[in-house]
Amino acid sequence: MKQQIFQFTAVSLLALSLASCGKSGKTKGGLPNDGQVHGVAPATKPGLTKPLGMVYVPPGTFHMGPSDEDVTYALTARNKQVSIQGFWMDATEITNNQYRQFVYWVRDSISAKILGYVKNVDGVDYVDWAKARTIKYHDKATIEKLDPIIIPPPDRIYGKKEIDPEKIEYQVEYFDLKEAAKLENKNRPRSAFLVKYKERIYPDTLVWMRDFSYSYNEPMTKKYFSHYAFGNYPVVGVSWKQAEAFCRWRTTYLNSFLDSKKKQTESDFRLPTEAQWEYAARGGRSQAPFPWGGMYLRNRKGCILANFKPGRGNYPEDGGFYTVRADAYWPNDFGLYCMAGNVAEWTSSLYYEGSYNFQHDMNPDIRWNAKDSDPPRMKRKVVRGGSWKDVGWFLQTSSRTYEYQDTAKSYIGFRTVIDLPVFGQGGKGSKK
Repeated sequence: MKQQIFQFTAVSLLALSLASCGKSGKTKGGLPNDGQVHGVAPATKPGLTKPLGMVYVPPGTFHMGPSDEDVTYALTARNKQVSIQGFWMDATEITNNQYRQFVYWVRDSISAKILGYVKNVDGVDYVDWAKARTIKYHDKATIEKLDPIIIPPPDRIYGKKEIDPEKIEYQVEYFDLKEAAKLENKNRPRSAFLVKYKERIYPDTLVWMRDFSYSYNEPMTKKYFSHYAFGNYPVVGVSWKQAEAFCRWRTTYLNSFLDSKKKQTESDFRLPTEAQWEYAARGGRSQAPFPWGGMYLRNRKGCILANFKPGRGNYPEDGGFYTVRADAYWPNDFGLYCMAGNVAEWTSSLYYEGSYNFQHDMNPDIRWNAKDSDPPRMKRKVVRGGSWKDVGWFLQTSSRTYEYQDTAKSYIGFRTVIDLPVFGQGGKGSKK
């Protein structure tokens, strides 16, 4: 009898214990209440899977640097074996249409704030995009209200009121992880690593005339960024700092959408490092001098394989007098277009002649966030790929040159990369 009472009491206590945690015997988070560590997944849903217009560049090892004799004897690129983690990269250079989306977004956000199209959330003003998208820039009454960003009267032609490109500025804000990671900065407050500044983002269309003395290029100045015929051509006249601003905006633009859908936000869009760019350009061909794998700029039929300056200056021979569509010519083995020719491309890396000698062999990179007050030497950024106005040597995957970060050119564009987690790599479902 006593044993039956004891068993009944034990069962009652167990039932009471389970009832206190719910009928299923689980905690509020859905985990078994058994005193064991099961792990807690993030509350948000999976975010981005495949970025639009990007291709995956798988991890690998290659020989970075010249695949042949250094004919210039510049000794700025020593051959070195390095390994690169996988990443996503734009299949083409950023086009005029894509960059124009950035320009219009900034223009609309500034205009919305002037017109009062904002909503306050927890004491912070946000743009009311439902109203911002209804702004009519050809409406006379609307233009009158947008006077702060309109070209002043002395600068107008025939009195026409237009948006002043110099007033289109993007507010760049980010956390400087590189500085925060330094041991000497360990005890500094978070605010010490916040970077905030405004950047003018409209392309410098005058580069078409400025880059070539005693040359008639006015049509490109007037139409290249504004005419629909050039919509899918690579954007130019964009400095390194403007390309960085585009990356910051693209990150914010995507993560704001993912946040609104209660999905996991992703890492930042950014410019590729010099090593990433060269690895991607090679397309898995470690020793080939050009992205298509061959030793020459023409195929066996004599057809030119990229947009550059053939011979002594037969510009139209390759099919384009200036730039061509961003998806022209055949892609390399990774599916990337125009990694040689068309426009040269900004990278995130600082240009230093001896950098190959001390960089790590795992994801090598050297960066310097140069200030406006820094000497010009510290503002040099690596430019890769060669362009429509360059001779064939610049098209080699190992050729490196530089331009200053606050300078824009008619032959330099950019493409972006993003680091997304590869599900299954080294974990559940991995064959490793």
